[in-house]
Amino acid sequence: MLETLRATKGMVIAPHHLAASAGLRVLTDGGNAIEAMVAAAATIAVVYPHMNGLGGDNFWLIHTPGDSPRGIASCGPAAAMATIDHYQEQGFNRIPARGSAAALTVAGAVAGWDRALAFSRSQCGGKLPLARLLEDAIDYASRGAPVTRSQHDNTVQKLAELRDLDGFAETFLAHGLAPTIGARFQQPRLAATLEQLAHAGVADFYRGDLARSIAKDLERVGSPIRLADLESYRARDVQPLSTRVAGNTVFNLPPPTQGLASLLLLAIFARVQAKDADGFDFIHRIVESTKQAFLIRDSHVTDPAYMSTEANDFLTGDGLDALAAEVDLKRAAPWPATSSGGDTVWLTAADDDGRVVSFIQSIFFEFGSGVVLKDSGVCWQNRGTSFSLNKTATNPLTPGRYPFHTIQPALAHLGDGRVMAYGTMGGEGQPQTQAAVFSRHVLYGQELQHAVTAPRWLLGRTWGEATTSLKVESRIDDATRVQLTEAGHDVEVVDAFDPIMGHAGALTLDTDGILAGACDPRSDGSVAGF
Repeated sequence: MLETLRATKGMVIAPHHLAASAGLRVLTDGGNAIEAMVAAAATIAVVYPHMNGLGGDNFWLIHTPGDSPRGIASCGPAAAMATIDHYQEQGFNRIPARGSAAALTVAGAVAGWDRALAFSRSQCGGKLPLARLLEDAIDYASRGAPVTRSQHDNTVQKLAELRDLDGFAETFLAHGLAPTIGARFQQPRLAATLEQLAHAGVADFYRGDLARSIAKDLERVGSPIRLADLESYRARDVQPLSTRVAGNTVFNLPPPTQGLASLLLLAIFARVQAKDADGFDFIHRIVESTKQAFLIRDSHVTDPAYMSTEANDFLTGDGLDALAAEVDLKRAAPWPATSSGGDTVWLTAADDDGRVVSFIQSIFFEFGSGVVLKDSGVCWQNRGTSFSLNKTATNPLTPGRYPFHTIQPALAHLGDGRVMAYGTMGGEGQPQTQAAVFSRHVLYGQELQHAVTAPRWLLGRTWGEATTSLKVESRIDDATRVQLTEAGHDVEVVDAFDPIMGHAGALTLDTDGILAGACDPRSDGSVAGF
């Protein structure tokens, strides 16, 4: 049984232990939580390449003592050439999930690192050079890192649809096959790209030699992205959404992320809360709260510039009460509605000055578009596949428009004075796992690690799964599964610690400066503290 780990000076949690270690090394070298997160984010882009990378996006929530949390949205918009007509003229009735046509949005991840570091230097005394922060990532890309079971399994499962895409086999296969678990996996072109960023600065990714190389390769493979799209891109500071949940203030990212759904879910569940954690009442009521939150999400959440209703308008007391009234405490509402997939990494870091970072980074599907650029070795995301080619849809493809994002980091100011950062990967599962971890720990008082380890469920689709059933881990007892089925849920039993449930984690900082951390046993991660 894993135990909650504690430290006093700093902590980093990541779903890959080498990323957590990279962040911890920065903290012990005198860096702050933001600098540690950049180091961890760059490292996990290398050692967990099927889940995230420089060709993806990221989002930040940064807590600094005495201030409201700061949000950074670093997601890229659709390219200027990415129009509905452009795709329909090629015979598409929907955006392909893989290949160059799926690589249609600018990658914002590197710009997010830059935006966060600018805040670190101006407001948090950040001083470590970028070359130091990228040191571990460069080393693992150059000398290699051991292949995880997660990377191996995902390569095997997706091989048929990915092997013939530009650059995929050369980068991710060994003699035409998935690399074996534990084999040394090297990415020399990505190492050179990281070295270029370390010396020229991260802006080179968008407005320099590297940007020109990236744009040339994207155009060569048939992506609609051009140099002008990269040059005009900037990460944005955003005002986090927040709501009160049982005396605690919970924060998340605004649209185009599904952060609104995560807040709605928790606020609805707090109004119909079960007496005990786990069991039928607990799972059923969270699942039914999920449905209400997802109905709002699927009808309204898109690029905020195109939303007719402000996200905060859904978080009013009367509105939340009305949604809670729709929850039947005994019967399951009809499902499914629209569902989304996606693969992601969530990380957190805290330093000795009380700063806490909740961070998430993604290329959407496992291996994103599957296209790896020839010169830079960057695997490009396919986040733009969340756009519709139907002009009347909630999220139609429009040049310059931000796509809908499943990813969103969570942070809370708890009523007892603690700060909590928590999150997970897993598409539709992200709001549900966030709710499970937060409610078990905060509402029911479970130990932090227990709240992360405990059996989970997932309504809908995630991690490449096509079914929209209510998936429950086999550790959920037979009686509860029978009750869920009898209540009308389409129950599907999965493995005891099934990776489709996401790689969750959580960190708390109490008023005495004690840090507590929990990492998901479903992942390759760890809690690194000192």
